[in-house]
Amino acid sequence: MAREAGSRSPQGSEGPGRYGERVFRPQDEGEAERIDLAALVYDATTIARLRQLGAGPGWRCLDVGAGTGTVARLLLREAGVAEVVAADRDIRFLRSEPVAGLTALETDVTSDRFAPGLFDLVHARFVLMHLPDPARMVRQLARLLVPGGVLVLSDAVDVTTDDAPDTPYILAMRAMWRGLRETIGTDISWVPHCPRLMLAAGLAPVAAEIHVPPLEPGSPISRFWAGTWARARVAMVGTGLVDDAGIDEAVIWLDSPTCAGLSPGMLTAWGWKPAGTG
Repeated sequence: MAREAGSRSPQGSEGPGRYGERVFRPQDEGEAERIDLAALVYDATTIARLRQLGAGPGWRCLDVGAGTGTVARLLLREAGVAEVVAADRDIRFLRSEPVAGLTALETDVTSDRFAPGLFDLVHARFVLMHLPDPARMVRQLARLLVPGGVLVLSDAVDVTTDDAPDTPYILAMRAMWRGLRETIGTDISWVPHCPRLMLAAGLAPVAAEIHVPPLEPGSPISRFWAGTWARARVAMVGTGLVDDAGIDEAVIWLDSPTCAGLSPGMLTAWGWKPAGTG
């Protein structure tokens, strides 16, 4: 999961927020475990897609916003790639479990000075949704590909509709997305347009898919959302869309057999840098 973020803040707030500072701070107890719950949900889908796209022996890979490093380690262990550079603003979790072929790079990927080299694969999961100007970031990451390399980006999409019933879960989700946007700039509205942004960055061909994990009582994804709401509680309540009691009710609902909702999906888009280009 990502640690990279820049944002705007609402009028009257304490100032600009960033992912990992005002919300989802890596130093907070249990944050690594929360991230790893998402890894349990999404890693199998991610590594299967990366291997289908050709990730394997000889590939040099960049994992942006690497979090605890689960994808980077899977690339090395299961895909057998030659090297993974795992970039993050905070690499404490990456340092805790060093492995051969994994280079932890503490950096801000939004900086114009971010130039770690060229790669066969550039991957980022749940990163650009927290960053300002995703179109610029797509262009910047595309420039880090060797000719014939592939950019793979995964971010969240809200698959609920405007007329979805006002269950405790739906109310909590609406408050979460608005609260995160107002405090740290999280924005998922552009995510369905990611393939078009890749085309505009000079990548072709491009494609995309969506994975929606099932919400089931006690499942990793349900526990992930409960933990995410706990960390985003202040931002959620600040929207006026939900109060503390409403969040508590949503957590209970997640673990109930009456839970009948859709988790946000993970849209994965990929695009190739044409061979013969500089």
